[in-house]
Parts: sequence; structure tokens; C-alpha cells
Amino acid sequence: MMIQVVKSKIHRVKVTEADINYVGSITIDEDLMDAADLIENEKVQVVNINNGERIETYVIKGKRGSGIICLNGPAARKAVVGDIVIVISYGLLDKEEAKSFKPALVFPDDNNRLRS
Repeated sequence: MMIQVVKSKIHRVKVTEADINYVGSITIDEDLMDAADLIENEKVQVVNINNGERIETYVIKGKRGSGIICLNGPAARKAVVGDIVIVISYGLLDKEEAKSFKPALVFPDDNNRLRS
């Protein structure tokens, strides 16, 4: 049996931009993407701590080291600049493999940068 498990999580990052006129997605600093084992176009769930909104979208690479977290297109209606969100990706694993799998968990600083 295959089950869906958390593959990675970027915990409590601040929304830096919201662009309603963009096609769609979430733009994430490439440093954060690497740390969370995310690839461009990967499906993610974005959970907004401030208002409880939960959306699914896909990842676009943001400038490395910029700290950018930008909700684009319709997703921009689900958050405002300054909101705190959690970005979660999921994977399908065999039930036995899932028991020992360890997700990539990223806890950025207040400026959306990796902690040293």
C-alpha cells in the first residue's frame, strides 16, 4: 500500500509579495527550495497562519538569497504581505518505507533566510 506523507516543510516564512496579475503559483527563494528538497513546478500546500487559508499551488524558483515568498495569481487573494505561512510538500511512499522516512524540515529566520 502507498501512503501520502510529508516530504518537506518550510515552517513559518513571511509573505514578501502578492502578485494578483501573475499567472499563478508561489515563488520561493531558491536557497529555501534546496533546503526543503523542492523542485520547480512541484505541487505544494500553503497554509496561512494569519487567516487559516489553505491552498494548493506549484513552486517557481525565486532569486537565491532574496528571502522571497510571493503568492501569485489567484493565490495572492489568500494572503497579504507580512502574513506567516507554512509550505508543505507531500510524497507517496510504501507504508513500510514511510515508517522510517524523515522529511526535510526548514525553519527560516525572521527574514526568510536559512539559519546558520
